[in-house]
Amino acid sequence: MPLVVGRQPVIEALKSKNFVEKVYILFGAKGPQINQIKMLAKKRKAKIVTLSKQKFREFTPSTVTQGVAALIGERQYCEVDDILNYSETRNEKPFILLLENIQDPRNLGALIRTAECMGVHGIILPKDRTASINQDTVKASAGAIEHMLISRVTNVSQTLDYLKEKGIWIVGTSSRADRIITEFDFNLPLCLVFGQEGHGIKRLTEDKCDFLVKIPLFGKVESLNVSVACGMFLYEIRRQKSMMKQEMSEA
Repeated sequence: MPLVVGRQPVIEALKSKNFVEKVYILFGAKGPQINQIKMLAKKRKAKIVTLSKQKFREFTPSTVTQGVAALIGERQYCEVDDILNYSETRNEKPFILLLENIQDPRNLGALIRTAECMGVHGIILPKDRTASINQDTVKASAGAIEHMLISRVTNVSQTLDYLKEKGIWIVGTSSRADRIITEFDFNLPLCLVFGQEGHGIKRLTEDKCDFLVKIPLFGKVESLNVSVACGMFLYEIRRQKSMMKQEMSEA
């Protein structure tokens, strides 16, 4: 079973719908978050196990556990339609993030965290050539992964075709794009596509995009960390959506 480490990730796991079997706490660990974890574990009827320092280190070799770990059930992935249905229940235009060939589990976790904070309805991941969701991913997401719909697909090209059939526009991120982020209108049913750091999205995927957009760079370095670049895109999209919502409420 997957292991979640860190106080906030464990709290979020206990708040989610995922099955939590056991919570392991380092003997002597104290604080408001520890108290919250114990309370949530009891509410979820998850067994609480207190371990000595030696036993705890044997159980999880990670050095960033903050004295807490939890065993959770296998992650349940959703279908693409579940993401579309979720946006419909919120009465919002679909706001989807497709991550292609993200290799670093920590980058993946950071991307999931940013997506959740910016109100993305769901994330689509290819089954192949994508980092596995492990404890590094969960830790980097700061627990956001427990609140994000994630779909794993076999064929990215077919998935993009399906989204287009549903009236969703595909916006790819590429240094070769003519449009820049601040001049593009993101107020539409949207799937934003990000690719592997240093390589970008694949050419076949790029050809499937309705639009290509880029972040203009002004220094000597030619690229941004993928999680940083994605954060800039997601914030600009959320900013535009918020402005549109405000204008409609004032009309």
